[in-house]
Amino acid sequence: MALLSAFPPLSIDMILPALPTLAETWNQPVATINLILVCFVVTYAFFLLVYGPVSDRYGRRRPLMVGLSVFVVSSLLGAMMDNVSSVIFFRALQGAGAAAGPSLALAMSKDLFTGKDRERVLAYLGIIVPLAPMLAPTFGSWITAWLSWHWIFYAQAILGLIALIGVSRCPETLVSRSSNSLAQVAGAYIRLAKNPTYVALTLLMATIMLPFFGFIAGSSHIYITGFGLSEQNFGYFFAFNALCIMLGSIAFLRLVRGYESKTLITVGFTGILVGGLGLLFGEGLGQWGFALAMAVIAFSGGLSRPPSNNLILEQVKHEAGAASSLLLFTYFILGAVAMWFVSLEWESKQAIIGLLGVSCGGLCLTAWLTMRRMGMLRHE
Repeated sequence: MALLSAFPPLSIDMILPALPTLAETWNQPVATINLILVCFVVTYAFFLLVYGPVSDRYGRRRPLMVGLSVFVVSSLLGAMMDNVSSVIFFRALQGAGAAAGPSLALAMSKDLFTGKDRERVLAYLGIIVPLAPMLAPTFGSWITAWLSWHWIFYAQAILGLIALIGVSRCPETLVSRSSNSLAQVAGAYIRLAKNPTYVALTLLMATIMLPFFGFIAGSSHIYITGFGLSEQNFGYFFAFNALCIMLGSIAFLRLVRGYESKTLITVGFTGILVGGLGLLFGEGLGQWGFALAMAVIAFSGGLSRPPSNNLILEQVKHEAGAASSLLLFTYFILGAVAMWFVSLEWESKQAIIGLLGVSCGGLCLTAWLTMRRMGMLRHE
């Protein structure tokens, strides 16, 4: 489940150190090169909506094997390309395959665990999965320096093959499959749209993630072009922020013993607001000022995401695949908008990411406290 959940950061973050090199090699603006990220996220988000209902009808295992096979093949083909349009195309195809992993891993957590047990499992995943963004940019920078960017795609193909072999050896986790037709199963999205608490929480938790996606899109430009760091040093700074996400999830496991999960979500949202203010008013502090303000945002996200994801899953009794897919779709489609927005020719990308932190943190904190006061939240 951890490996399946790690496919988005492995696929997105490993190529980040190569983006400035690709912009220079192909003489393309940053906004065009960042389509390598944006198109992956867009197709990834839309195919999330496919895998969820299909897995509710046919089980988790077969859709996973199809998606992982698409990911492996598109990675191999992407490695053979040498122009920006072809790479963007195969990155989009990668996204279509990678979408099978995280949505069905989240659905599997619903199949196998309940209540507090599932909350702890999601927290453990929150500790393990950040190893991917910690290590991926560093590996990507080493590959770029010692070999070429093409080998980033070959490395991703190998990881996809490992996951495919693992899934082929795993049992099916969905005990009771839907007996409806695929069209009827796809109607789960209409039924979910009629669940106001699920919809409100999903939009809330997706909006609070926008500063993270903005950081992914702007970090290589800020660290490498703005602060003049090497690709390798950029990888270390990026890993530092991923470490903070991991520490946030570890803190959740400790703190949840003495505090309500909803209280920890409140603290996490407040931290994202504070980190955004740090980005806005700490522009003159160099790479460490930027890294520390982002560390506050990353830690707060790691603290709040396990209980918030669990709370969303608790709002539905059936059709966990569709609910998980719609949740992650909302995360990533809004994330793609944030990545595109940060990729525009702003004078200061740090200030734009800070603005996302302040606006999203403030808005989501207010909406969250309102929902708590109104007693809208359901528990298993």
